[in-house]
Amino acid sequence: MPTPALSTLSRPDRQRLLDDLNYLNLGEIKAFCSRHDIPYSMLVETNEGKIRKSGEDDRKGVILGRVRHFLQTGKVLPPTIIPARATSDEPLAATLTPGDRLYYGQYDKQSRAMHAVLGGLTEGRFRNGAVARILAREFWSRGTAPTFREFASAWVRASEAHTKPNPEWSFLSDLASKSTGSDWKAKRMAIANRVLRELDRISAMLVDHGGNH
Repeated sequence: MPTPALSTLSRPDRQRLLDDLNYLNLGEIKAFCSRHDIPYSMLVETNEGKIRKSGEDDRKGVILGRVRHFLQTGKVLPPTIIPARATSDEPLAATLTPGDRLYYGQYDKQSRAMHAVLGGLTEGRFRNGAVARILAREFWSRGTAPTFREFASAWVRASEAHTKPNPEWSFLSDLASKSTGSDWKAKRMAIANRVLRELDRISAMLVDHGGNH
């Protein structure tokens, strides 16, 4: 049976570690993932049914979700695989309609056609920000290439629900709660170093117990 890595910590220390993982940068997170075979790269299914790397990493929140699951259960969750039906190697058309679909591989923040159709569907509100990119990946990872009408409607709902920064956006989250302090970089480094020391201890413990997971 896998060994839950947090089993040696008290409940408060366990929760603090899980929360403070948000202060790690992607390089620090990926280094821990590599040590324990936790996937962080997005994969894509080809039309021939083969699986290849996409060249992109999952977003920080998704990767941290896998890290937390591993620390709490000792089990490794599978990678994100974009099904072939939601992908396309074709560039976006120069003119788009609300009924056209947005496939993985086509999202282009420079596309005037994409901004035009999404702006028209959202009364000019659409913005190419984190909410839009996260939403697109959620569609694709479920195997859906949404129509621009569907995407615009979902974006409006997601934007209205997004009233504060995601916890993994640690600087923005601290800024919103007015807890950045006088030197946020120093704060982040202090917290990250404490977390990394604990993760090193956990890694050593797992090796002593006979494996990574």
